[in-house]
Amino acid sequence: MTSRALFRADRLLESARGVRPVLGIDTSSPIARLALIASGRVVASISRRTRSHAAELAVAVAELLDSAASRITDLGAVAVAIGPGSFTGLRIGISYAKGLAMASNCALVGIPILDCMALAALEHAGGGEGLVCPVVDARRGEVYAALYAVVDDGLEKLTEDLVVTLESLTARIDRGVLLAGDSKASEAMELLSRRGLDPRYVSSEELETCGALVAAAGAERVARGDVDEVRTLQPIYLRPAEAIFAPGESVATADSKEGVWSAERKISSGNT
Repeated sequence: MTSRALFRADRLLESARGVRPVLGIDTSSPIARLALIASGRVVASISRRTRSHAAELAVAVAELLDSAASRITDLGAVAVAIGPGSFTGLRIGISYAKGLAMASNCALVGIPILDCMALAALEHAGGGEGLVCPVVDARRGEVYAALYAVVDDGLEKLTEDLVVTLESLTARIDRGVLLAGDSKASEAMELLSRRGLDPRYVSSEELETCGALVAAAGAERVARGDVDEVRTLQPIYLRPAEAIFAPGESVATADSKEGVWSAERKISSGNT
């Protein structure tokens, strides 16, 4: 694939300085990460573990806007994480973002969350060199992941978003790497350490700037006039959910599961 540049938050914010306020929403994991950016800066943010996104998201958004003395009608856009991640969490976040965009007549932008996780990890670690690899438990013995190279202005994305086994993922890594994510990222660190590499690790709880990066990436796209349609925006699931398999349809074997997301594999419903 062709590599793609991902810029650090400060550059994203600078490029979107003239954009109306943008709300960022990330419900791809059990941690709700929200942020509001305006005039090229983060004016409010929330990062907290939740018991139910469905029950708590609207309250958290109201709290965020109140803390910034803002209203829904002030929004120029809503940026929402579209995955990969928790099927249920993604559906809740995207559905809420769509409703908010329609109610406030503002733009909607979908943001791949692995990109934001990688940038948040790099910022938390204070920079570095080599690779950055966000890792998220995908169940069924697999993980969602992608590989990025550290460059001057941020990151260069080297792979598409992947759904692979940990063994397959770590076999791709042959140099220093900053791993970021849940317990599966910690397991990847152990596998790489056994091979004599020296990986670093940033936990999910330490990626508190993901919400701000979702908002900043969304604002940068709004500044370029690159927004999504409410009707057609879909999550990145990477694979279909068991709940939507037709009767008699078999699940792909382990040998055939590794792959990258494509338009044909976008599924609009399912459960983790």
